[in-house]
Amino acid sequence: MSDAFSRRTASVVFASVLVLAAVLAGGAAAMSPERALVVEDADTGERLLVEPIENGTTVTLAYNHSVEGSPVRDVYAVHGDRLVMTRMEFASYGWGFPAQANVTRVNGTFVSHPDDVRLTELYVSPGYVAGHELYVGEKTYDLVERSNGEAVRIHIEHRSILQRMMP
Repeated sequence: MSDAFSRRTASVVFASVLVLAAVLAGGAAAMSPERALVVEDADTGERLLVEPIENGTTVTLAYNHSVEGSPVRDVYAVHGDRLVMTRMEFASYGWGFPAQANVTRVNGTFVSHPDDVRLTELYVSPGYVAGHELYVGEKTYDLVERSNGEAVRIHIEHRSILQRMMP
């Protein structure tokens, strides 16, 4: 009887250890942060877009310049909790473009690589004429349509699985 009791006790202890390990692993996963790019109404804070991202994800704001009427692309890379501008691309070079920047021409497009532009947040006023679009990795979002032409705040947020499950 004591031999059967010992085997049963060992089985219960082993099963308990497995359950505890699973709970701890699940808890760690639930608490591990994931980052998301958040676009929200600048006045109300209403979330218009929440898109999972990771380090190195490219985030591009594309629009038509208000004076020149030519396409502009502000290209950022995600680094931690910041958007780091890696380049600015524009089709023409006139009013409102960086006068002191080192600008090169690549395949007919002017390209500037700004020094040390690191943003924790970016405010944009999407316009119908400018046609602001946001590219997050391979996905494209119409900022004018999503915001109804109202100003938005773009930033990175750290979220756990538990936070992602809650509305």
